[in-house]
Amino acid sequence: MKALPSTVSPYQRTKTFTQDTVPKGLLGDHNTKAGVWGVITVLEGRLEYVIPSTEETVILDPVTLGIVEPEVRHHVTPLGEVAFFVEFYR
Repeated sequence: MKALPSTVSPYQRTKTFTQDTVPKGLLGDHNTKAGVWGVITVLEGRLEYVIPSTEETVILDPVTLGIVEPEVRHHVTPLGEVAFFVEFYR
């Protein structure tokens, strides 16, 4: 998984989602726009983060962040009870 570049700054944050409120769009493959990075932060529980193009699967938890690269298709799956948000950078 890539690291967030030091040249980007945060500009937007989602509300906190749970296993019951996660938008359906995040559960299916989707991507950010050109130049937009994301950071998935899990507050409690675990979240599976999948990047199909590289066959990479990472289990996110309060210690492990998910870095979303611009234009790279990905999806998430809650693993039981979870609370998380996504912050966007450009």
